[in-house]
Amino acid sequence: MAHKVTHTRNRAVPGHLICMASIAFFAMGFPAAEVLLQSWGAILLIAVRTSLGCLLLVPVWFLMDGWNRIVDAHWLRGLLIGGIGFGTGTVILLVTQSMTNVVTAALVAAMMPVAAVTLEVICDRRRLTLSFVAGVMLVLIGGLIAVGESLSDSRFGIGAVMGIGATFVFAWGSRATVKDLPGMSNIGQVTLTLIGAMLFCQITLAVFLIFGWWGTQVGVLNALGLGLLTIFVLCGIVISQFLWILGVSKLGIGIASFHLNAVPFYVMLIMVAFGGSWDWDQALGATILMLGVVVAQRGNAWVEDVIPAK
Repeated sequence: MAHKVTHTRNRAVPGHLICMASIAFFAMGFPAAEVLLQSWGAILLIAVRTSLGCLLLVPVWFLMDGWNRIVDAHWLRGLLIGGIGFGTGTVILLVTQSMTNVVTAALVAAMMPVAAVTLEVICDRRRLTLSFVAGVMLVLIGGLIAVGESLSDSRFGIGAVMGIGATFVFAWGSRATVKDLPGMSNIGQVTLTLIGAMLFCQITLAVFLIFGWWGTQVGVLNALGLGLLTIFVLCGIVISQFLWILGVSKLGIGIASFHLNAVPFYVMLIMVAFGGSWDWDQALGATILMLGVVVAQRGNAWVEDVIPAK
């Protein structure tokens, strides 16, 4: 048992560092998306994002794994996970941001631990302890402080409700990628599920174009627009998604998801780097959040053993 605990902790430290890096890259996509959405339609933008992401990742997958492993991949299962989990989730989350604002989108991301823990309790029959519950509460409080809004002040309209639903499908997709695609490398898991997400987004775009619905207009493609699109694709999905799946494989979706609450803080750091102002509320929220992560993993707070069926 002692060896198992030591092994788990050895995996946890790099896992947290990987998740922190993943969320930092993911956060870069929010300011870029905020500017892009001023001229781009949300549905077209997410379709372009996933398509460009696949163009970047597929050659890397081929070089790292080779043709034989690609052919033998769990294609049907991977495409379904990518389409349902990441395709639906990313479309809804971007639509949420386009309908509301970055603050609401970040607050929606704070629901991710609740969704992830709920899935692990239901699907993996995990046991919760007082330490873990306390850690979850600290994470949520830290996330809300970092966002700078209280629940009573936030504008929870249709977009926000849709976004909360997106956190559950995204959590399911992250868990399923690690659990249901065995024998595949992390780059293979990420690329295959992203292909599934791309197909979902392309089909969604086609439907919107056929019926003439909103969200399909082409945005500005000047030097600034192309630069922001590059950040939105390369940092916001390609690098961040690879690191995310790698982190989930080490920590599990429950603990890994806690890091998503730090998105507002990372966004603030990015804005400060470009001349924005420092927000002490977000800094305090991020500190409380990280304390919650530590408390949640204290001792055997999140028991790795599955509860025997009665």
